[in-house]
Amino acid sequence: MTNLLTLITFVPLFGALAILAVPKEKTKAIHAIGLIAAAISFVLSLLALGQFDKASSAMQLVEKAAWIPSFGVNYHLGIDGLSLPMVLLTTLLTLVSLIFSMSVENRVKEYWFWFLVLDVGMLGVFVSLDFFLFYVFWELTLVPMYFLIGIWGGPKKEFAAIKFFLYTLFGSVFMLLGILALYFTSTPHTFDITELMKLHPGWSESFQITLFIAFYLGFAIKVPAFPFHTWLPLAHVEAPTAVSVILAGVLLKMGGYGLLRVSYSVLPLGFKWFLPILIVIAFINIVYGALCAMAQTDMKKMVAYSSVNHMGYCLLGLAGVTATGFNGAVMQMVAHGLVTGALFLLVGVIYDRAHTRDMSAFGGLGAKLPIYTALMTVTVFASLGLPGLAGFVGEFLCFLGAFQRFKLFTALSVLGILVTAAFFLRMIQKVFLGPLNQKWANLEDMSWREIIAVAPLTALTVYLGVWPRPALDLMNPTINNMIQSLAAVFK
Repeated sequence: MTNLLTLITFVPLFGALAILAVPKEKTKAIHAIGLIAAAISFVLSLLALGQFDKASSAMQLVEKAAWIPSFGVNYHLGIDGLSLPMVLLTTLLTLVSLIFSMSVENRVKEYWFWFLVLDVGMLGVFVSLDFFLFYVFWELTLVPMYFLIGIWGGPKKEFAAIKFFLYTLFGSVFMLLGILALYFTSTPHTFDITELMKLHPGWSESFQITLFIAFYLGFAIKVPAFPFHTWLPLAHVEAPTAVSVILAGVLLKMGGYGLLRVSYSVLPLGFKWFLPILIVIAFINIVYGALCAMAQTDMKKMVAYSSVNHMGYCLLGLAGVTATGFNGAVMQMVAHGLVTGALFLLVGVIYDRAHTRDMSAFGGLGAKLPIYTALMTVTVFASLGLPGLAGFVGEFLCFLGAFQRFKLFTALSVLGILVTAAFFLRMIQKVFLGPLNQKWANLEDMSWREIIAVAPLTALTVYLGVWPRPALDLMNPTINNMIQSLAAVFK
């Protein structure tokens, strides 16, 4: 299928437009259209996986057509072992998030419309091979997320939405300047990312460093890397449950993806110059994020700060500039999307029933809610990096890849794992163990809709923890090619 990537990306948009034509009172029809659109996009992404040649590092399923010829702008899409895992993660998380969102009762039509538009923007970022197109999709994610937090969020939703919007827009402005600089420096002028990757030997170190900083501001805010992380906990706490899943599971990955696709591949001298700073930022993310999570009593805020910690492992893997570290970073992004997505869904399950997320308010729920307890326990153990679950594989490879270049900071970063284990085990103890708090004696276990949303993420977490080879085989040729093509720069 020659237009497979176009279909994957824009089927959710057709779903969103179809929802606009449905009267707002017909919520079942809105749910059906949204779920069908998300399901088709997910099935098509699986079809792309089936057609993908895992042995090749080249861009595949490429689509290219002139869009604005006078300025060298093309509609240029393609995937490789770096972008395909992100596409699969996005389509899966969108589908399970919409299943969970069937409980939303306020302004249903608008909610589902914006959610599907957000899906289009996220997918577009991962498949774009033209900087103009990349930037359009990058900015497209901003507006739906602003409304999803600002309308359907918690008590401080307006402030959280504005803070998210301003932070992201601030970074995007510098990214736009970097894109324009690349365009006017290239001869002939082009926005083609694959062509710009070939031109870096002709650019001075100072030019690459300047542009690296411009792009880094855009990507680091999305990651989020210290000190640009402060928007994340507030946005997570105030966002609806399903939106938190997408925020942690996909939007943060756009930052890590950008660092690999653009900062490393297009501006290698700038990336090399920044490595001593990057390893320090990775260490701060890991340890500081874990300590902040340790201080929380709100389960959702704790999981939000754990995302700062876990994305620090991705930065650690990137700082190593080895095939092992890069594979670990991508694997960690996938694992974090699955695990933290499930965690946010599970926190949403208990909040919908108890209307509180305070750990100290619970106790003894293990015997009362066996299905919920089982799923939460597996997910928590995956998040703290227990061997046999997906979270361990990515973290281990990130540490292994970074240790060769930065032994001290890599060793110190192990503190983050210890603290992560401490705060997650404390949560299990407070919420699930001990005598049952009689206030919650009438709580019901998970519904079928909630189980259907969470179970696939948990199953994949176990599968990739026990047998990570399919995921690593998908990524490895692309990652090896990226390392080998720039080996001379990073000697």
